Amino acid sequence: MAMFSSLDKEKKRAVSLLSIGTFLEFFDLMLYVHLAVLLNELFFPKTDPHTASLLAAFAFCTTYIFRPIGAFIFGFIGDYVGRKVTVVLTIMFMSLSCVFMANLPTYAQIGIAASWIVTICRIIQSMSAMGELTGAQLYLSELIKPPARYPAVALLAFASALGGGTSLAIASLVIHLGLNWRIIFGIGAVIALVGTAARVFLKETPDFRNAKQQIKDKTTSMAPPPERINSKTLCALFLMDCMWPLCFYLSYIHCGLILKNSFSFSPEQVIHQNFIVSIVQIGAYLLFTCLSYRIYPLKILKIKLFISLAIIIGYPYWLNNLSTDLQVLLLQCCIIFFAADASPATSVFYKYFPVLKRFTYISFTYALSRAVIYVIASFGLVYLTKYLGSWGSLILIIPVFAGYMFGLQHFEKLEKYNRNI
Repeated sequence: MAMFSSLDKEKKRAVSLLSIGTFLEFFDLMLYVHLAVLLNELFFPKTDPHTASLLAAFAFCTTYIFRPIGAFIFGFIGDYVGRKVTVVLTIMFMSLSCVFMANLPTYAQIGIAASWIVTICRIIQSMSAMGELTGAQLYLSELIKPPARYPAVALLAFASALGGGTSLAIASLVIHLGLNWRIIFGIGAVIALVGTAARVFLKETPDFRNAKQQIKDKTTSMAPPPERINSKTLCALFLMDCMWPLCFYLSYIHCGLILKNSFSFSPEQVIHQNFIVSIVQIGAYLLFTCLSYRIYPLKILKIKLFISLAIIIGYPYWLNNLSTDLQVLLLQCCIIFFAADASPATSVFYKYFPVLKRFTYISFTYALSRAVIYVIASFGLVYLTKYLGSWGSLILIIPVFAGYMFGLQHFEKLEKYNRNI
């Protein structure tokens, strides 16, 4: 690609290895998320619809609620041992969890133990995924300079979307052919092992090596004073990170439940429709990745924000006027295409955090945003829509949008200040 023509062989190799690894990692992570409508019936007891919704919310949230713990663990490793070690370890843990899930007995076979074991496997996957994407993004942010840095880091978001979409495609194919769902997790385990082997050959980033050297030279007068985290910048990043999980939940999970409950879709049909949505998501990430080489990333986020605002603020209205599953699909695609997330500007945000604290704080902020929003959305929408109808979703949507706007304005001010120095 022309936007990477200025990179040397080592940097191109790093972009390739990390993109492939991120693709493999998210293929494994999203398998259960997208198959939840089918697997929850196998690993959890069957109950009334309301209780089933709460159990489904619990199963979904376990993917994210333990991520802050993973952020501390892998953040510590990433900041004190190295970026390379982290991206190798995370994909290895993902592979092991897939092996367990591929061989796990169902609820009908071993009872509630199946529910607990699958939950533990999801926790391991969520924690390892936490170090994966952040580690890869930081690695390329510290290795490559602008403007190639922007599409290089954004390419990882595209790879994660492609991994999720591919997991949906393979899941849909296996189900359509009547094959055993365990085959999918077996495939996930194998490809994760391939990703582990590939990343062993990466070198540590120059920024990390230089920062560690400065620590060693602490006793000399040349050593710089320790850098501090700006609390306002940290808060701004957290608020911006909250937007994507809301858009993802509304598009894939909430609309998926509507298809199942209001349009009598089978789990297989929900998976198939979500696969179409994932293709749109992949296309959106690819488009914005390419544009980031020519257009400043924060400008792209601003455009996405205004379009997304019009779509999601009107979400309750659209829901109340849906009459066909095709209209649901159109709504899902609009939400996911213009979802106001951090990509392709993540590398712009990361540079405002000290190198040797960067991994821990950024990964924890990312993890906390997912845990908070997915828990609130999963359980909150069950009750908000039950008592207030579709309009109840605005109680969650409006504050998240306001927070995103605050965060974007904060980073715009930082960029203007830096350009004027």
